[in-house]
Amino acid sequence: MSMKINGNYSDFRANYAEQLKTEQSLKRVERAEETDMVQKAIASDKIPVPSDEYTSSEKSGVKPSGMYQLGQNEDGSLKIVFDDPKKSEEKCVGNTDKVDREIKKLKEKQQWLEQQIQTAAGDEQKVRELERKLAQVETGLRQKDNDTYRRQNSSFSR
Repeated sequence: MSMKINGNYSDFRANYAEQLKTEQSLKRVERAEETDMVQKAIASDKIPVPSDEYTSSEKSGVKPSGMYQLGQNEDGSLKIVFDDPKKSEEKCVGNTDKVDREIKKLKEKQQWLEQQIQTAAGDEQKVRELERKLAQVETGLRQKDNDTYRRQNSSFSR
């Protein structure tokens, strides 16, 4: 089955381009008219212009919900502190003893492996195996011996 389509489509693109241009010009005219109407309405005071005005909490009768102030954190850097009047002060204590024990064990294992490598200097296969284990321990130390890991794995109590 075949179909034959009759028609001349050579000027299709030109008509489409003209159509787009006319639509765009109509939109520009509409926007300009809207802008003129808004400006006239503002000039005639029909539409109030929004403005900000400070109202103290005493005049408004509303109690303040809290207070923001500039403070310092544990590192000494500046931070914004919010004093919530509804919340009582709460103190937490962070404990990094578990992480410190992990790191200490890894460092001891690193020293032990270094000593084993020095004593097994004649046996090539044993030295390679010990160096492989030493590389794993050093990788673990690099991952765990930093402040980020300590913070993430600390335990907090009230």
